[in-house]
Amino acid sequence: MNSNKNIFCLFFAFLCTVASVNAQELLTIEDAVKIALDNNFEIKIASNNLQISENNNTIGNAGMLPIAKASVVDNNSIENTSQTRQDGTSIALDNAKNNNLNYGVGLDWTVFDGLRMFARAEQLEELKKLGKNELKRTVLLKIGQVNLNYYDLVQQQQQLTAIDSSISISKERLQLAKNRFSIGKASKLEVLNAQVDLNTDQVALLRQKETYQNTKILLNQILARDANTPFTVVDALKVNAQLKYDELLNLSQKQNPALQAQIINNRIAELQLKQVKGNRYPILTLNSGYNFADSKSSLGFTSQANSKGLNYGFTASMTIFDGFNQNRNEKNAKIEVDNALISLEQQNQFLIAQLAINYQTYLTNIDLISLEANNEAIARQNLDITMDKFKIGTITTLEFRTAQLNHVNAKLRYSNAQFQAKLSEIALKELTGTINF
Repeated sequence: MNSNKNIFCLFFAFLCTVASVNAQELLTIEDAVKIALDNNFEIKIASNNLQISENNNTIGNAGMLPIAKASVVDNNSIENTSQTRQDGTSIALDNAKNNNLNYGVGLDWTVFDGLRMFARAEQLEELKKLGKNELKRTVLLKIGQVNLNYYDLVQQQQQLTAIDSSISISKERLQLAKNRFSIGKASKLEVLNAQVDLNTDQVALLRQKETYQNTKILLNQILARDANTPFTVVDALKVNAQLKYDELLNLSQKQNPALQAQIINNRIAELQLKQVKGNRYPILTLNSGYNFADSKSSLGFTSQANSKGLNYGFTASMTIFDGFNQNRNEKNAKIEVDNALISLEQQNQFLIAQLAINYQTYLTNIDLISLEANNEAIARQNLDITMDKFKIGTITTLEFRTAQLNHVNAKLRYSNAQFQAKLSEIALKELTGTINF
């Protein structure tokens, strides 16, 4: 009976373990990017702002279409009125009622305003492009953050594996020390030292697990989903070691969002100057309407009158003198154009410098990957030899611990070298606007 009960408990524990593993979805970088594009709040806001720019980009908003208005005016009065006529007779009436009703539709159409409406239409188009560019910049930034946090998790997962392997070795060492102590070939001090080193490794594992879980929470936050959503990441970190500086520089000149934004802002400043200059020209507006009028009066020669009909005409106006404000506005608009050109040049120089710095860091990190991989292999070989010698008692526990730590540190440095190289790759792709999303 007890045997069956134990089998049932083991089977139940196995099912719980399987359920726990299945609950941990394997989140690939492609899945993470897709979730961020669908959910991230800042991307949604940038997308909505682009929609506003697209809605504003109409010829009506540029002032090219006529404006039609309907109006109704109804005036009523009750007055005590007296009148004296030319022939000397007079008439008076208390509480005399008067009513005037006017209604109709009118049309105003500005057909010429110094070409400002056309400049405004071009400006609205540039603002839409700026909105698209801002959306792209936000997407690149957020996808860069997704990549950074994702590959940080990959690195931390590798570090957890390295520490786990170190704990296994420390446990084996402790067991060997206990066995040797039990047969009188080792002192109690050797056992205590092995126990302390094992405890140290376990503390390091707990700290690393804490960092790992916190980074998972941060990634879930960027993905705009429940912070405690369970998932795992891939266990390998691939770095593109074939990036070329000349190709990156060419791409950055064409696709860098910050540089493209400055180019668009320069064009917007030029169109603003064009609109300001348009104020020097006359404005011609066509107007037309169809109106109805009905009036009633309790006193006077006419007790009731009605009229209806079409009216049309045009209005032309031109500012002759405005206190030299036009000259001032034009000077300021030209300065804004100069500022936009300066900002464009500054952004371009900054981009080239950042690209050069990040590319040099990228090359260094690529070299470090090979070096640290070689160091890790040597440290592994050294640990294997040291382990064999420790088992037969030809080396001290201090020498063994040194070899063990060297191996763990070599694995951590190798993992970190891969991560740093990946960060350099991501930074270069952000600058060139080529992160795949």
